[in-house]
Amino acid sequence: MLNTAELTGERVAAIQRADQLSRRWKQRPTCMVADYKPFQVLDGAGLRCSLYVSYCPFNCMGCYNKAAQKANYGTALNAELTEQILTDVGRPHVAGLTFVGGEPMLSARHLVPIARRVHDVGKTVWTYTGYRFEVLRELTDERRLLLELTDVLVDGQFIAELRDDTNPPAFRGSVNQRLVDVAASLGRGSIIRAAS
Repeated sequence: MLNTAELTGERVAAIQRADQLSRRWKQRPTCMVADYKPFQVLDGAGLRCSLYVSYCPFNCMGCYNKAAQKANYGTALNAELTEQILTDVGRPHVAGLTFVGGEPMLSARHLVPIARRVHDVGKTVWTYTGYRFEVLRELTDERRLLLELTDVLVDGQFIAELRDDTNPPAFRGSVNQRLVDVAASLGRGSIIRAAS
């Protein structure tokens, strides 16, 4: 739940409005890639490859990746890049693949096949999203499929007022965001935090 002590009523209303609207947002017809970063340690546990997709209507104040909020920023995901990602993720020292945004859940129909192939080689999938776990588990489209293929979900909108620069939380931009163990949480029906 959102800790609103440090937020104005207007900010809380805007965050909650985006949370409600997100249920109706549609999948992108094309997955636009803002960036691909192989072999890095910033977007999840272990050495990972990160695919940054474009388009995010959450429009979080203070977003670190504003350019990727645009629908047509970057280049279209293609077979060549997909194969490069899978080759990189398949290396023995790589823990897995992270989907970052933009908003990956709005490109879920394009990311689900990649996530399946990552799991086929025994690697993990992390997904960063402005969606809350509670919203995603209620959906019945590709967003739910991507949720089920995600091992660790970093959920919730980035809230600039809840950023803690003196003691930053591991793998999260603001303290409201959670590291969710998806399989355990779906099994129990409530949030189980993933180890950071």
